[in-house]
Amino acid sequence: MTAIHQHRYVAVGNEPFLTSYSGQYQSYVVPAMTNLLQSLAKANLARNVKLVVPCNADAYESSLPSQGTFRPELTPIITQMVSLLNSNGSPFVVNIYPFLSLYGNSDFPQDYAFFEGTTHAVTDGPNVYYNAFDGNLDTLIAALAKIGYGQMPIVIGEVGWPTDGALGANLTAARVFNQGLVNHVLSNKGTPLRPQVPPMDVYLFSLLDEGAKSVLPGNFERHWGIFSFDGQSKYPLNLRNGLLKNAKDVEYLPYRWCIANPLKDLAEVTNHVRLACSYADCTTLNYGGSCNEIGAKGNISYAFNSYYQLQKQNPRSCDFDGLGMVTFLNPSIGKCRFLVGVSDYASSSGFRLQNSWISVLLILLWDAWLFLM
Repeated sequence: MTAIHQHRYVAVGNEPFLTSYSGQYQSYVVPAMTNLLQSLAKANLARNVKLVVPCNADAYESSLPSQGTFRPELTPIITQMVSLLNSNGSPFVVNIYPFLSLYGNSDFPQDYAFFEGTTHAVTDGPNVYYNAFDGNLDTLIAALAKIGYGQMPIVIGEVGWPTDGALGANLTAARVFNQGLVNHVLSNKGTPLRPQVPPMDVYLFSLLDEGAKSVLPGNFERHWGIFSFDGQSKYPLNLRNGLLKNAKDVEYLPYRWCIANPLKDLAEVTNHVRLACSYADCTTLNYGGSCNEIGAKGNISYAFNSYYQLQKQNPRSCDFDGLGMVTFLNPSIGKCRFLVGVSDYASSSGFRLQNSWISVLLILLWDAWLFLM
């Protein structure tokens, strides 16, 4: 079985300067960096494995890219951090999410979030910005220049588009954004402040959905995956040498679903739905989700089935005090898919799936996440 052993970066936390953290992690960043740098040196790894501090785009600010600066309270510590990174040949890692700009601001021009052209271009002196990604990246470049590191290499640690859980989060938008991003970066156009110099690495976020992730920022947080839970690509995406490859030989549970029993009074179903959704992911039922308009009984059935599949179709998991029943007719409605789970594997079939996933991972690592190597 093939294995991947190469590591490029060691991250000190993740987005430690988020405004929502109210500064509680700032004082730990540089001491942690110093300790880890010493550890990498002792292990003779400092040359090949670089220390990084992934930052969120709210660490810097401006009305125009050329005026970019780090937040005043962060400037001293980020200057110290960048000095350490630079002395060890490490890049500045930033996470850029145009989707979040669109999600958080009703006045944000939708076409500016993508790479297909915009009627809301931003003019900044001699430079014109046609997409939020370039504008955000040049804001960071300007901020780095103001603290003396204008030529520092930059890695995009996370960038992507969710496929569900909010208005604007859907398969079409995700495909258009990610394909536009790939094409844009591989064109080597760079940005107005760094023409012909794209980021040294770009990591698409993410491989799979995360059904138990916190939804405090929004229900879309569980739906960033390029692949579904079963290793099937959600949409066509050409990375460099062809489209994404699906996992092969996936063995599903039997094609049956758990739904609300149409012959039962569902007046007392609320606690059962709440219990099911406390274990399974029901975020697609909320406003903006792909299953938001399937009606009250549809919502109950979706919650029941999500729990039922999570429990590997254990017959007792579809009881719900007699309010659930198993059906062999697919209850999916339009874009709302009622899923069937993946089975537990015998050793032979499990080995086939693992090999398939290794192929997928290799493709993503070398053709998608690191498509700028």
